[in-house]
Amino acid sequence: MFRLKGIYHFAEFLIYQRLVSKNEGLSMIRIPDVMKLSLRQRFFRFVAKVQAVLYLNIWFPQVPMAIAVGLLGVLAILNALPHLTQLFPELAALAPATSLTQAPLLSALGTVPEAVAGFVLLLMAFGLLFRSRFSWAITLVLAAAMLAILLHHYGFVWSGVIIFNAVILVTLLLFQRHFARSSVAAGTLFAAISILLLISYAVLGSYVLGAGFSPPIKNLVSALYFAVVTMSTVGYGDIVPKSGDARLFVISIIILGITVFATSISAVVVPLVNGRMQRLLMGEKKRGHRNHYLIIGDNSLAQNTYRALRARHLPVLVLVPVTPEHVWMAKEDLMVGDATDVDVLRKAGAEYALGVLALRVIDSENAFIILAAKELAVPGKTVAAVQNSKNLERLRHIGADLIISPEVLGGELLALTLSGEELAGDTIISKLFTAKAEGVEA
Repeated sequence: MFRLKGIYHFAEFLIYQRLVSKNEGLSMIRIPDVMKLSLRQRFFRFVAKVQAVLYLNIWFPQVPMAIAVGLLGVLAILNALPHLTQLFPELAALAPATSLTQAPLLSALGTVPEAVAGFVLLLMAFGLLFRSRFSWAITLVLAAAMLAILLHHYGFVWSGVIIFNAVILVTLLLFQRHFARSSVAAGTLFAAISILLLISYAVLGSYVLGAGFSPPIKNLVSALYFAVVTMSTVGYGDIVPKSGDARLFVISIIILGITVFATSISAVVVPLVNGRMQRLLMGEKKRGHRNHYLIIGDNSLAQNTYRALRARHLPVLVLVPVTPEHVWMAKEDLMVGDATDVDVLRKAGAEYALGVLALRVIDSENAFIILAAKELAVPGKTVAAVQNSKNLERLRHIGADLIISPEVLGGELLALTLSGEELAGDTIISKLFTAKAEGVEA
């Protein structure tokens, strides 16, 4: 019994070597041509391994993008800061006007948009950390606006800041699919920024057109008071617009106030309701899998194969019909479903898998799994385990790239040992693996 158990584990060891390495540690064993990965498959396996080793799916690209956008915002603020410090004495000497055409204050605020854009970019950097779609869209618009401002100020002179801004703009477009979340945090950020910008607009406009009100608005405190009272639609009537421009301005902040507050509330509430409804109707959403190995089965062969692949930092997803009593894989690597269903295999990412391994204990189930995988045109290798030697020929006709027969191998190795024959590597492989390639027979 001990010897048969050792032979079985030796067979499993050979399976791992066949799946993830090229003749690693077994100089006598030849890899069947059908199992040799193409250049494209080797590239995707390398990319998947790098992602697993560096945990790129956790922090890339949102962390470096957030740092870059935050740095761009800091640079914008620092660039506008000297101009703003010179602006304050000028603002103190300016008086409010009755109309926009008579307002000298507007011409003195040339550097304010750059400073405001820098401040908003700092806020958007936090939103990018959560992969917020809203933050991505606002950052894209602001980065384009910043690039236009810089080109307007300095002309087509490619300085370091302009190149950095352009790189951020291109990178945002390249990684747009990574920023697709509509979360409560993003909604709250949107609400805060919208309200802040609206208040700034209302206060600045009230102060600029202060002479058009009765009594006139002569300081920022009075402008803030009037802006809040107007946006909240309270309207005490102690400050009343008299000029035409002032009345149009009040109309604009009333309309914008109602719109911004309604939109801000929906931006916070809708993600909460959508997330709750999705969990109730569809359950928890599984993370997407690409360029991974899909193991189908819940037995010792599947378990050991999973551990060996994970030890080599390769991404793996285990698909089982029911949740195991003792979960032997990471929870994020577990999916429950019928592997013979094409839709289930599609949800498991079989269309992007480096290999589909049908390792169930029932040969007919493995055959149906291989047929479903072939229907999806899986780009990786298809592997089927066979327990009964009578089914070897049937599975070969189905089209599996590789047929694993550890039980057959145990009997063959035992017979070779008892008869005194040499255990050559190619002999072992020819007994353990039955492939479609010419010259490799069961």
